[in-house]
Formats: sequence, structure tokens, C-alpha cells
Amino acid sequence: MDWFKKIFKSYPESKIREDDGGGYYSHPDHHRLNDDNQNEIEDAERESIDLAIALSLQEEEEKQDAIYTKLRLDEDEKIARALQDSFNTSSFPSNSSNGIVSNVSFPENLSFLPPSGLRSCSGCNREITHGRFLSCIGGIWHPECFLCYACKKPISTTEFSASGKHPYHKSCFKNQYHPKCDVCAQFIPYNPDRLIEYRAHSFWLHKYCPSHEYDGTARCCSCERLEARGTGYVPLEDGRKLCLECLDSAIMDRSECQLLFHDIKEFYRGIGMEISQEFPLLLVERQALNEAINGERNGHLHLPETRGICLSEEQTVRSILRWPKMKNSNRSRDIITEPFNTVRHCEVTAILILYGLPRLLTGAILAHETMHAWLRINGFRNLSQDIEEGICQVVGHMWLENKVMFGFGSTSSSSSAISGMDRKLGEFFKHQIEVDPSPVYGDGFRAGKRAVVKYGLRQTLEHMGLNGTFPV
Repeated sequence: MDWFKKIFKSYPESKIREDDGGGYYSHPDHHRLNDDNQNEIEDAERESIDLAIALSLQEEEEKQDAIYTKLRLDEDEKIARALQDSFNTSSFPSNSSNGIVSNVSFPENLSFLPPSGLRSCSGCNREITHGRFLSCIGGIWHPECFLCYACKKPISTTEFSASGKHPYHKSCFKNQYHPKCDVCAQFIPYNPDRLIEYRAHSFWLHKYCPSHEYDGTARCCSCERLEARGTGYVPLEDGRKLCLECLDSAIMDRSECQLLFHDIKEFYRGIGMEISQEFPLLLVERQALNEAINGERNGHLHLPETRGICLSEEQTVRSILRWPKMKNSNRSRDIITEPFNTVRHCEVTAILILYGLPRLLTGAILAHETMHAWLRINGFRNLSQDIEEGICQVVGHMWLENKVMFGFGSTSSSSSAISGMDRKLGEFFKHQIEVDPSPVYGDGFRAGKRAVVKYGLRQTLEHMGLNGTFPV
């Protein structure tokens, strides 16, 4: 033993001599040791033995500390490797910018004493001095403090998910971070690349599964929102469908449309552009509108669907008188129509508007078509399509801004205020005009809007009459 060797190291000049089976210490000068010297040697021996034992115990303690340190480093390395592997192979991608999703397997024997004062629990912030603890996601934890950040219950399984420095049960993490479809209310599935892929409307921002774009899910013909399961959109006679919010203010008969047209004419009078001639306003189905478009030689069309037209030719048009609604039902009854012969008394024979659209959208279309009529009545001929459609979109947008801000006057409806949903729809219809990508309606609107903002509507119209273009 090392300590036994240390005893004899303290007497480098001594040697052992064996004689007749016995032994004693003999110095080189061969003098016999007396009793005093013998006592001193015994005292020195005891001190040397005590020192050797102390040194041996210190060595053993250092070895034990080294074992604990190695165990701690080995376990930390195992956890770090498991975490790193999980980061590289995680089967659940996070849609959070700071989210890190990991599947970690805890070591079975993670019990050792960390250096006192160097570590504290990431859950309770108390110092960890003894017993078992976990080392993961950038901190160490008492096992009882390793709680799901969502449900606050202990994570007892061998795998968990994490976002930033917060642990979650895998199910809790999915419920909190995995997006759900606003149409089917299910978790949006992964694509073949194991990414969460979804569609979202640019205005409403509703998320939905890509499959709903081609699986027959109904889309509202007015606000463009997809039909959520269980809501029940209302089918119209011409094949279109309306959501319940758009149906609530939809213009369905001629009398409602005439009241709205009166509001439009009041708006034109207020901006100094009174309509000097009378012409009929007809509410029509989609088929009747398409037939009228085919009979019009100079009509401008807004594809993929035209919702209104200003006619200059004499035609026979089937117009809607009224559309009987059934209360507390999502089914419509047969509409009542009658033929109407347009007669040319001026440059405009009639304005046709598609029925079944919300009041604000119908009004914006009517304001647009009325501007076509105003231009023709006031001699604005041979305008390019983008200039004429652009200025008509500008006026329709102005009318929408006015109604969203101030509501309707008492002359146009029984209630002057508009609801929160109507205001939201109005913002959406404005948004549609503003972001229209078409060269005629979209680019024309944006060019006309810049001119009107810079020079005013009256000066812009005067420049158009003289030059056929917008002032720049």
C-alpha cells in the first residue's frame, strides 16, 4: 500500500537486518539504541502512519470526486447528444420563430451531487444541493419542477417538446402551436416535406388546409370567405352562395336598390357632380346580366365576373322585382322577375346591378356604374379603358370610404348606422379595389387616385376632358 511505503520513506538511512528469525532497526554506525531513542522512533512512526493514512484518505476522496465529476460530464454529454439528435430529427416542426421542438429521453440513473453554489433549478430557482435532477434545454431542474408550460402539470414521460426554454407535453405543444384549419377545425396536415403548409386570405387572414380550394368547399360570392363546417351558406338561384353575414344586408329586390340609388345620387350631388338625366336602375340575375353584356357593343368588363354594367343600347332585360326570404332558414324561395325594355332617351339606357350582394358592395358597384353614366352624359368620349375604369373605381372607393366612416343617412335606409360586421365588409371591399392586380381596374384606380389626391376630383376631370389622361 502507498501509505505503508510512506512509513519507511521517513527513515532513508535505516535498514532491516534479520537474525535468528527476528529483526530490529540498525543504524550504520552499529551503536545500540537506548530507551529514549526507541521512544522517539515509536513517536515518529505513529506520526508517519497518521500522515500516511491522511494522505491515503485524501487520495480516495479525490478519486471519488473524480468519479462524480466524470459521471456528471458523461450524463450531461448524453443529454446534450440526445437534445442535438432531436433537434436534427424532430418530427414536429415549430411555426414559432423561437420555438425548438425536441424529443428527449432522460437517463435512467441521473443521481449525483453537483458542486454546491454553482447551479439552481430553472423551475423554482432554488439551489440544487443533492439528489436527482434533470439537465436539459439550457438549465437544470428538480424532477418535480419540470412542468409543462401550458398545463402546469409534471412531465413524466420520457419525451417532451420545447419552445425556447419552456418545456411542454407533446400534446399540449401541438394544441398551442400547431395551426388549426378555420374551415374544418382540424390540425392542418404536413406536406410531403414534413412542413405545415396552409392557405390564408390576404384580408381575412383565415388559415385553411390547401385541399379546401379544390374539394368543393363553398366560397361566399361577396366576401370570398370559405364556408366553415356547420355554418351553412345560402344558395342563390343563379348558383352563387352567400355567407350569413353578407346575406344580412344583401340587396334582394328593386325597392331596396332604388333606395340605395337615391343615396348614390345624393353623394354625387355633394361632390358637385349632379346627375342631370334620369335612367332606369335594374336589379338582375347573373344570366340576365351576361345576356345584356353580350348585347352591349362598348361595355367594359371586369373579369372573371362582372357585377354591374351601364348600358347604352336598347335591350329587353329581365329584372328582379323581389326576392321572398324565409326567416330562420338558409334556403331561398323563387325570385319574382319581369321583362323590362330599355329605351334610348340619352347616352344611357339603364344601369344593371347583380342582385344578392351586401348593401355596401352593391352601393360601390352602383357608384362605379353611375360614374360611367355621368361621363357619357357629360361628353367624355373616347377615353381609354384604364382611364375610364380607373376614375369610376376612384369614385366607388370614395363612396365606400364615406359610408364606412359616417354610415347611411336616414333617406337611404331605416337605420343610419352600420354594424361592426358591415364596417368590416366595407373595409374588405375597399381593400379589393386597392389591391386589384388587373392593368385596367387596378392600375387605373391607383393612377386615378394619385391624380385626385394631388389635384382634386374636379381638376382631374377637366384634365381628362382635354387630354384623355390623368394629370401627373
